[in-house]
Amino acid sequence: MDASAHGASAAVPVEPKMSHEEYARSRHAVWLSAAALFTDELGRVLLVKPTYRAQWLLPGGGAEAGEGPEQTCRREVTEELGLSMQPGRLLAVHWLAPGHPDVTEGMSFPGEVRYVLDGGTLTPREIAGLRLPDDELSGYEFLDSRAAAERMIPVDAQIMLAALRARLAGTTAHLDGGRHVGPVPPLDRYQVHTRPRTGRDWPWHPGRTPEGFPIPQAWGWLFAPDGRVVLVIDPAQPLAQLPGGTIEPTDASPEAALLREAAEEAQLTLGEVERLGWVYDATGEVYGGIGECARLRLAAPITAAAASAIDPATGRRNVRLLATPQQAAALLGWGEQGHHQAEHAARIARSRWGIPLAAPSPITELPSRGGLS
Repeated sequence: MDASAHGASAAVPVEPKMSHEEYARSRHAVWLSAAALFTDELGRVLLVKPTYRAQWLLPGGGAEAGEGPEQTCRREVTEELGLSMQPGRLLAVHWLAPGHPDVTEGMSFPGEVRYVLDGGTLTPREIAGLRLPDDELSGYEFLDSRAAAERMIPVDAQIMLAALRARLAGTTAHLDGGRHVGPVPPLDRYQVHTRPRTGRDWPWHPGRTPEGFPIPQAWGWLFAPDGRVVLVIDPAQPLAQLPGGTIEPTDASPEAALLREAAEEAQLTLGEVERLGWVYDATGEVYGGIGECARLRLAAPITAAAASAIDPATGRRNVRLLATPQQAAALLGWGEQGHHQAEHAARIARSRWGIPLAAPSPITELPSRGGLS
């Protein structure tokens, strides 16, 4: 066989070279937008009410020619809120494809990449200084996560919740059509919501309770060896709680009540239990109006975690999450006093039991089979 003929027959056809204009036209053109996630000091999310639609939105909007996400976010926040800010880290990025059911029917829509950046926590002074454009926005409101989601169209709510949970968990969410790409993070998997709690303004007192003060309740900051604490989530009401609860007549002490509750709610075995302090409750209304009383906070190291089991008090299996003390404080919804408790508990854990301060890390779930990692 003629070698040259063989070589010619095996040659790969050369594709015609595209011009710059042809190449540019071949590229996928999509919309780009960016929004900011702001909260107040109680952890409530800031939403704005457009004049041109019924549903509420995060502050933000579409990119102008040549803008990147940070530039878009900074400009939109200035225009919509009268607020000058440097956006923080990326909380969520979302691809909304053409044909998604939440896209306005009949609108020419090539698809959109949406970014949500961290706007941080606004102080009361900053909130008082917000200025909205009358022709574009008719109002704003700070709402807990569930209430905020109810005011948004479904896909916007999914993005907002994923961004808020990513902020709380120290992660970044990647979404496609409102769904997570890859493994679903624990806060999203169990649809954990945030809500400012009753008692967030009650005084927090480190140290011993006054003599004769009733102590109807004890909750514990319970530390894993890496410095994180356990939160329990009742699937019927997905809000973060510390292990603990009401002190029963059969409990010999608040410490005994915490040992029992930790075993029943979260299947945890504890070491030495230390009293941290107490929150002053002026009425004791939730305990039948018993009058002024102390809601006790304790701390303890976790020595073992058994397999997940049914909580005999509710008949449900609680979710058990590991979070840094500051992540836990943000999720608990107790405001500033919750963060004071977290800091105090972490200091006690370090000085009494040699437990290190928790390094920044994502929130994770305790294995259902047991163990602390």
